[in-house]
Amino acid sequence: MPAPTIPSPRPAAAAPANAAVKGRGTTWAIAHRFEADAREAFDDGWDGDASALEAPPLPPTLVVDEQARRILSENDSPDIGFELSLNPYRGCEHGCIYCYARPTHAYLGWSPGLDFETRIVAKRNAAERLQEALRARGYRPRAIAIGTVTDAYQPVERRLQLTRAVIQVLHDTRHPFSVITKSALVERDLNLIAPMAAERLACVDLTLTTLDAALARRLEPRAASPERRLRTIRTLAEAGVPVGVSVSPLIPFLNEPELERILEAAREAGASRAFAIPLRLPHELSPLFRDWLVQHVPERAARVMARVREMRGGRDNDPRFGSRMRGEGIWAELLRQRLHKACARLGLARAWPELDVSRFCPPPEAGAPQQGALF
Repeated sequence: MPAPTIPSPRPAAAAPANAAVKGRGTTWAIAHRFEADAREAFDDGWDGDASALEAPPLPPTLVVDEQARRILSENDSPDIGFELSLNPYRGCEHGCIYCYARPTHAYLGWSPGLDFETRIVAKRNAAERLQEALRARGYRPRAIAIGTVTDAYQPVERRLQLTRAVIQVLHDTRHPFSVITKSALVERDLNLIAPMAAERLACVDLTLTTLDAALARRLEPRAASPERRLRTIRTLAEAGVPVGVSVSPLIPFLNEPELERILEAAREAGASRAFAIPLRLPHELSPLFRDWLVQHVPERAARVMARVREMRGGRDNDPRFGSRMRGEGIWAELLRQRLHKACARLGLARAWPELDVSRFCPPPEAGAPQQGALF
């Protein structure tokens, strides 16, 4: 898929010193792995003071429109439990410093650091492309996972409503889907999601990484607070929507000690299943996360990274199938045992519910009269 037409990217910058800013996961416009040039700030003495080296004001969030060629992505990875996924946006303003999707911005020629959370691509024709895919000859319905790369309910969705348009198409065609998010905005679409859930056509997972509001503000600065996410779990459950909790990523010595408490809180709020994935640090995410550790928890930075490498075969990241989503070694096995025992004690399932694909009704051909809602 070609990159959208946008202004020229900002020059890549060296790692900032003590540059944590409220509301941003990082201020570092780290060079991406396809960058041909490297740039570094340097005082040549002409200005006579250090002011010339001060970072410019952070840019506001820029939304870039894209006309997607296709909207459904097929997955054949043995590590992932879904075959089809859909992401209405690229980049995410939540600014989660641990997000494994950050390196995908490199394919656009943008920084996986600051650009990832300030340059958001909106696939304006997502609903239209979905209709085309669903009416294609030979299409076989399979549950579609929404928001698997970047959050489908990030702040810009409140205005653009691309995710709602996609869910409307799925609602009207009785096509099964799941959503994973850390946003309370999913409650807005309960009038579409709840009737589908009653027909075994929809489920939702909330990512809840910590119960510590102060830690959440640093890890995921523009996402909903932990308390608000628990309220969303309760709201969904009370509306009859099967709702799960993702305690991902599990970060050693940061949110990992909270695992059991998070699961207990989610279960009390109404969650019926749970899963967790150890921290992954692919490509540019590794230096970004290490820089964040030094800024926010310097006393634990070395311990955290040592444990991460212990689970990843001595490296910051291990991309091998069978290992990347689970980790390896004694510590990774201990995490799995803790998760399994807590889920068993709390009655939390560890698998997604089986969604019904038999009710699917393809959308009418373009220009044909609409039949109206099926619920």
